[in-house]
Amino acid sequence: MKKVGLFKSIQFKFVLIYTLLILLAMQLIGVFFSDRMEKTSLDSFQKQLVNQADILANSISEIMKEGNRNDRNQLIKDVQDQINEVSDPRQVIQVYDENGILLGTTEPNQTNDIGKQTADPNIRQNLLSLTEVKSEISQNPKTRERVMAVVRPIRVNNSLGGLIYIEKSLYDVYSNLRQVNQMLASATLMALIVTALLGFFLARTFTRPLLKMRQQALAVSQGDFSQRVRHFDNDEIGQLADSFNSMTMRLEEANATTEAERRKLRSVLTYMTDGVVATDRFGHVILMNNRAEELLRIYRQNFLGEPITKLLKIEDEYTLDDLFESEDAMILDFSSDEEKLLIRANFSIIKKENGVPDGLIAVLHDVTEQEQIEEERREFVANVSHELRTPLTTMKSYLEALAEGAIEDHELAHKFLNVTQNETERMIRLVNDLLQLSKLDARNSDFHIEVTNYVTFIEDIIDRFEMSKTQNITFIRKLPKKPIYIYMDQDKMTQVVDNIISNAIKYSPQGGTITIKVVMKGRHIITGIKDQGVGIPKENLSKIFERFYRVDRARSRKLGGTGLGLAIAKEIISAHGGEIWADSEWTKGTTIYFTLPMTRGGE
Repeated sequence: MKKVGLFKSIQFKFVLIYTLLILLAMQLIGVFFSDRMEKTSLDSFQKQLVNQADILANSISEIMKEGNRNDRNQLIKDVQDQINEVSDPRQVIQVYDENGILLGTTEPNQTNDIGKQTADPNIRQNLLSLTEVKSEISQNPKTRERVMAVVRPIRVNNSLGGLIYIEKSLYDVYSNLRQVNQMLASATLMALIVTALLGFFLARTFTRPLLKMRQQALAVSQGDFSQRVRHFDNDEIGQLADSFNSMTMRLEEANATTEAERRKLRSVLTYMTDGVVATDRFGHVILMNNRAEELLRIYRQNFLGEPITKLLKIEDEYTLDDLFESEDAMILDFSSDEEKLLIRANFSIIKKENGVPDGLIAVLHDVTEQEQIEEERREFVANVSHELRTPLTTMKSYLEALAEGAIEDHELAHKFLNVTQNETERMIRLVNDLLQLSKLDARNSDFHIEVTNYVTFIEDIIDRFEMSKTQNITFIRKLPKKPIYIYMDQDKMTQVVDNIISNAIKYSPQGGTITIKVVMKGRHIITGIKDQGVGIPKENLSKIFERFYRVDRARSRKLGGTGLGLAIAKEIISAHGGEIWADSEWTKGTTIYFTLPMTRGGE
């Protein structure tokens, strides 16, 4: 069906004529209003200047009546003071006596002329002929601005005592008029838009039946049966409309089902856990769901229409063509100083039926936790591999040496077997620690909580270490005199305290001291174990409770540590509802603190 041209349609002609009539009316009203506004503003401006001139003239007349006319200097001073009281930065005020002598002015460049007779012919002419207030509009030759000047005679005892000249710029007046004209222009534009819309809807009331019939026939020919023809008369057109409607009625349920599915899809898109960003074929953002706003920490209104490369902060590394050709996911770093945020972006091309790209869809997923877990997993595997490989390599070397004949030397063979046995025990300790950590992580470790005298518990552990006479270490006890009863697993807490004291012994010098202090604070007890070792740099303090972390790896491995002791201690303390931390200064020793609640479960 041939489409009627826009400029030939009845609807266009109706809207055009209707809009032109409104435009003409608005123009006539605007011209009339602008002219009246200008006249009213100028009249008001003139009255203001005249009133100011009247007030100033009355004041100066009183000054001249007071007998100051013979005292020229005093008269000039009084007149100038009166001018300064009423002066405005955008106006010029000049006062002359009856002989044309300048008595006062607001112009800085005329101060030297005060007390002198003016040579201005206009002033001289006004002194001879002026009998009433006179005003006129002119252009200032210096500033090129339009100004209004008011000249008023000064009457002293019914005789001419001088005149006042006030000149003020009309910039504000015409600026206000320009603003009003701009408002009128805006109002005219809005009126035209509203008029066009109203004209469009009004025209539709005449052309709608014909357009509906035409659109229905065209829709049916293209396989679209969703439209309905509304008619008001039971004429031939009405009967034809009924025929079309009855033909399409059977498809209504199917279309309703399709629309319901579309709403479901929109709801899923809005509330899905992944962010979705869609663009047009130029890469400008046209759609963004709520999750994308949350992930990118933006408001969609600020970025609709912006390039997607700018939205994702990759404009320096990638172009739109790169995104259209991208097949792999992209990891974007949106981390800040306060929080780490990694987002995985997958791109999919929207294509037309002919295969031409018509846009791009980016699916965003927060992978911060996954990446952190993966990084920790890689680091953990690398650490375990390294810790197991070192003893295995040592054992392999010694066993190969034994196999190659060293076994014949009984003293050397005994030494090699001792090393192999030590490395085997070290691996067993490592595996046991890993198994314990695994149980603690999975919350599968059984805790036998019972009431314990904590002071006696610490005393027993210190006694045991003192009996071992290790490195001639001296233990200093700062324990409460009275018993303190808490709920805890004695075996697990023994492992914690043993581990911390063992570390303190390892890093303490020969003949050093280890101070163990227990204090009560609120409903918790705080235990501090301090050594006199080399200490830990402050930048490493927060990491010593991480798994396999060592400040000095070579020395720790030499002393037989697995790097898991403090990590296990942290998990056990946390399971008891407490906290553990370290305080240290390089070369001045380290103190490990941990807290335990005095009530069951920290309640």
